[in-house]
Amino acid sequence: MSRPYLRDGRAPVPTDPRVSATMSRIRAKHTGPELLVRQALRARGLTGYRLHYAKAPGKPDIAFVGHRVAVFVHGCFWHGCPHCQPRRPKTHTGFWNAKLDRNIERDAEKVRALKQAGWTVITLWECRVRKDAGKEVGRVVRRLDATPGPHRSRRPSSRPKKRFSKSQKKRN
Repeated sequence: MSRPYLRDGRAPVPTDPRVSATMSRIRAKHTGPELLVRQALRARGLTGYRLHYAKAPGKPDIAFVGHRVAVFVHGCFWHGCPHCQPRRPKTHTGFWNAKLDRNIERDAEKVRALKQAGWTVITLWECRVRKDAGKEVGRVVRRLDATPGPHRSRRPSSRPKKRFSKSQKKRN
């Protein structure tokens, strides 16, 4: 039961069907490194973040809205990791170089837009997350501790609190 795949002309036609099968399994959201980061955040008791928050410029992978901290979890190959410097494909070099260079440019645009909007941006790389997710999440925790949290003022209500007698409480 195979579906016909409609090619839109953006990518070169793979010569091997296994390449096509492999490439079709690559995800944009909820990737392995992203799940590792989220698991490490929960282990530290950090919840209350938004995933792929559309109201922030660039839709960061993880956004702590109250602190205005955006976290991107980048795959080394797709985003050009400066730490492990992955190799680029040797076939269809024109296509791949243009695609990967544009990814890096887009990442810089997203960071610039977030910073202009007053957000703090943290980029976590796949190779570092896989090596030690706790250490990478520590960077996020330190940044959250350094930024002011959500401002929740306790406003007095306009109505006075209802006071019940002991007999009224028992009836309810």
